[in-house]
Amino acid sequence: MIVAEAVGRVLADLGVGPVFGVVGSGNFHVTNALRDAGVPFYATRHEGAAATAADACARMTGRITLVSTHQGCGLTNAVTGIGEAAKSRTPMIVLTAESPESDPLNNFRIDQEALARSVGAVPMRITDPTTVVVDTIRAVHTARFERRTIVLNLPVDVQAMTGVELKSVALKAYPRPTTPDVTELTALIGAAERPVFIAGRGGRGAGAEIRALADACGALLATSAVAHGLFHEDPWALGISGGFSSPLAAELIRDADLLVGWGCALNRWTTRQGKLIGPSARLAQVDLDEDALGAHRPVDVGVVGDSAMTARAVLAGLDGVKTGYRSPELRERIASRARWSAADFADESTSELIDPRTLSSELDRTLPAERIVSVDSGNFMGYPSAYLAVPDEFGFCFTQAFQSIGLGLATAIGAAIARPDRLPVAALGDGGFHMAAGELETVARLGLPMVVIVYNDAAYGAEVHHFTGDHATVRFPPTDIAAIARGFGCTGLTVRAAADLKPVQDWLDGTRDTPLVIDAKIIEDGGSWWLAEAFHGH
Repeated sequence: MIVAEAVGRVLADLGVGPVFGVVGSGNFHVTNALRDAGVPFYATRHEGAAATAADACARMTGRITLVSTHQGCGLTNAVTGIGEAAKSRTPMIVLTAESPESDPLNNFRIDQEALARSVGAVPMRITDPTTVVVDTIRAVHTARFERRTIVLNLPVDVQAMTGVELKSVALKAYPRPTTPDVTELTALIGAAERPVFIAGRGGRGAGAEIRALADACGALLATSAVAHGLFHEDPWALGISGGFSSPLAAELIRDADLLVGWGCALNRWTTRQGKLIGPSARLAQVDLDEDALGAHRPVDVGVVGDSAMTARAVLAGLDGVKTGYRSPELRERIASRARWSAADFADESTSELIDPRTLSSELDRTLPAERIVSVDSGNFMGYPSAYLAVPDEFGFCFTQAFQSIGLGLATAIGAAIARPDRLPVAALGDGGFHMAAGELETVARLGLPMVVIVYNDAAYGAEVHHFTGDHATVRFPPTDIAAIARGFGCTGLTVRAAADLKPVQDWLDGTRDTPLVIDAKIIEDGGSWWLAEAFHGH
């Protein structure tokens, strides 16, 4: 067995996958080894899309996913998606071929380790047939237990070497939180009168445990954007904490005397540059990564551990049940005003352009509740995030740690593959759509019954509304996105008014055998409500 085959076999035995990629000569053998071992492979049209789709699939399944790229240019094509995954601490392994050390003048030669390190990924390398199993297991362990994105370099000459001995492999368990840390957190929560729990991505697998603890201490519940949907339909849930918060949610979070981040960084986005942290509020964090504790702002208590284990341990140590922040009156306010709705705006649609809030509200009523919404970056992004409800934490996929536009369509591809039981919905701006349009072929080829909503203002809206001066560089001629979609084998629909959305229901009632792309010509909104927060520090 050659090294390339051994890497594929070990990863398959550890339950890693699926794999996304663009196959060239350098990654041909390892990709086929994975397929031969039963790991599903999905070909995208660009390596950047492969990396983002794998990232999204990992978020929506909780599994370590794989990316397969050619050496050099294949890896550089994927680097934005790798950077997003690394900044999001996605457990993902990029299998990238590498030119041989013996050929320094190879056209594909770049410093792949430095490239990976520069975007926050962890570079590793397979160098010897006798250590290939151990090295591959190490990559998986690092991805899983440190929640890191790994770039595993596979030199093409090493891939072809023989002499591999396969051994049985297994994964270890997550560490338990220490008793002193749990005791300190228990005391802090027990003393709070107005606690708010904010769950981040590290808390997505601990929804039931966090809710049980919140019920016992009277805490209100919120999430960061990446964990949106975790507390769906809980009467004490406030939705997203941060720039997408409704006015009521922001008020209640700001008035808390204790904020606890469960696998949540409490970063500038989740706290609105710290403005959602009251002057006398105390802060606590629970995270598997010790370096994450207090990384964005000082905390009173930090616990290294799994969120579910920690929540159970704290609940066991609490002395009785408290009402805390909760009251019948507040429950009514949360039910009526915690979520953005049509009551929060006046429709400003014209005869030619639709208000993006109206568009989003109408689609929220039309699309099935069992959906999985993936949102690209841009001025429009608050509308689908706030107005399209999701059924749980596996209904929303948000690849925004790198703040790159153009990732939304690939995000939706990975999310759709992760959850084929739900309607995949991609929300894009026209700028991000044009960056990624080639992946419509991937959507159509894979037979994904996807709804793609393009919020089309023929501009890079964030720059138009944030900067004064000549906007010629960020405005573009109108394009017929519906026609472009039809060229890739999709159903194209142009929308200028709410009445134009009727064919969406017809598509839903039909066979859904082609993806539906909605080219929504939207009004200029003067800058969406969250934009000023997003541009802080630019």
